[in-house]
Amino acid sequence: MSRPPRPATVAPRRGRPRSDAARQAILTAALELARTRPPADVSVEAIAAQAGVGKQTIYRWWRGKAEVLLEALADLAEAEILESDMASLEADVRAFLEASFDAIEHQRLAPVLRGLMAEAQRDPGFARAFRARFIERRRDAARRLLDRARRRGELGRSTDPELLVDVLFGALWYRLLVGHAPLDRAFARGLARAVARVAR
Repeated sequence: MSRPPRPATVAPRRGRPRSDAARQAILTAALELARTRPPADVSVEAIAAQAGVGKQTIYRWWRGKAEVLLEALADLAEAEILESDMASLEADVRAFLEASFDAIEHQRLAPVLRGLMAEAQRDPGFARAFRARFIERRRDAARRLLDRARRRGELGRSTDPELLVDVLFGALWYRLLVGHAPLDRAFARGLARAVARVAR
């Protein structure tokens, strides 16, 4: 009689578990430095010194400064950019964009976002992490707005939600990277109005 297969085991993660206080200190330090220094001047050594930890602590949990900044940015976006139900697609999109733009402006995140996008062009491995841990999470948030709009009957039967998500974030990233015009409330209003019209 054959034996039943053994259950799969997961190899234990090496290294000590994260200290929540040390993790938060590192993420805060990384964002503070990235807001105020040129990208070349933000190093693991500088982050460690600002956070009051050894650089080996950072390398135990992340591969380098880009991954530290990515985690810091993802955490901040989840906390700062809330999804309000304003009872219409245009109002929902406008509130979402205003919260996004306010976070970029008030938290001085534009240099961080530009730096991470540049790193994603250089490093395919980081590009995959950037898409999975930040870009797709933001896209998921926009999809939830569109799902609500569909349930309210605001999306036409032939409307492609993924195209609308591309329109939203394509416009945001274009202004952010090119810098020809601000990410302000007037832009949020106009873009939300345009998306609502296309959605019908």
